[in-house]
Amino acid sequence: MNDLDLMPTIPIPTSARLAVALVITVLAAATAFAQAPAPPEAKPAEAKASDAGPLAPFAWLAGCWRGVVGPREYREHWLPLRGNLLIGVSHTVAQDKTDGYEYLRLESRPEGIFYVAVPSGQKEAAFRFAERTVDQTAGRNDEMFLFVDPARDFPQKITYRRASGGWLYAVVEGKVDGKDRQLTYPMRRVDCQSGEFILN
Repeated sequence: MNDLDLMPTIPIPTSARLAVALVITVLAAATAFAQAPAPPEAKPAEAKASDAGPLAPFAWLAGCWRGVVGPREYREHWLPLRGNLLIGVSHTVAQDKTDGYEYLRLESRPEGIFYVAVPSGQKEAAFRFAERTVDQTAGRNDEMFLFVDPARDFPQKITYRRASGGWLYAVVEGKVDGKDRQLTYPMRRVDCQSGEFILN
C-alpha cells in the first residue's frame, strides 16, 4: 500500500469534469493553431480573365504611387480592375496639411474609354482616351496613355507615362491665360502600407 491508497476519494461533479475537458480542448486547439504554418503573403491583385475587356491595358495602374515636388507630397491609390472599372483617389499634402484630393476612375462608355476626375470642391471632368504610344528613344520603352478634352482650357490633356523602375509620370497640359502650360508629376510605385518604394 502506498500513500496514494490512503488518500480519501473525493467525488468530482460532472460539471467540473466538463469544464476541465473544455479547457483542455481549448488549449489543444490554441497550440495546434500556433504551430500551423502562416498563410502566404498576399500578392498584388491582377486583372482576372473576366476583366480582359477594353480597360485591361490599364490594369497595371492598380496599387499605390507616391511623388514629391517641392513642398508637396502626392499619392495615387488605384484599386484593382474589377467589373470593367478602375477606381482611384489622389491626395496631395503640403506641410502636413491637405492641399487637394481627387476621386478618379477609368471607365468604358459607348463613345470610348474615359479618365474621369472629380477634384475637391469641383465638378466632374471626363477626358477621352485618345491613344497609346511607346517611346523607345534613348533606350527607353515607356508606354504613354493620352486622354483629352479639347473643350477645356486647363487641363486639355492628361498623359500617364509608364516608365521602367516603377516610375509613373502624370503630365497635365493646357492653356492658362492663353499661354501653354505643362505640369509633370513624377511618382514611383510604393507599398500601400509602408510607403516604401517597390521596383517593378
